[in-house]
Amino acid sequence: MKRYIIVLIIIAITGLVCIEARGQKARTTAAVTSVTQQPLYTDFRGVKLGMTPAEVRAILGTPVLKDDELDYFVMSDTISAQVAYDAGHKVKAISVDYAGGAGAPDYRNVIGEALKTKEDGSAFGMVRYESSGFWVSYSRTAPPLSIVTVTIQKLL
Repeated sequence: MKRYIIVLIIIAITGLVCIEARGQKARTTAAVTSVTQQPLYTDFRGVKLGMTPAEVRAILGTPVLKDDELDYFVMSDTISAQVAYDAGHKVKAISVDYAGGAGAPDYRNVIGEALKTKEDGSAFGMVRYESSGFWVSYSRTAPPLSIVTVTIQKLL
């Protein structure tokens, strides 16, 4: 009988230890998943998702090509930007090209993590900000004439 009681006590203690360990794991997991990463890159020269064409043009100037759906801007010999608008005439995407990578932001300031680089030297990285409703990507074409493209776009 004593053995039976001892075995029951051991089983009960083991069960309590397991339950406590699961509780600790659940609390740790909840803390990690509730942390929201702040977006590192949210605009291009002050142009943000949701702006009107008039607001965009007030910041970037007159586009080289102007349309209800897309404006194309040339900032310099190496930097150009495309701003796409949704049906409500609000910015839904901003894509900026840096020829030769000249003037491009460091990828860590855009996506905050290592790029996936291929053998040819091209690279790509993307971060989704589900709670903020957009994603950001950074891509670089293969050398010798690399083009860096940084894109910010609303989640569909």
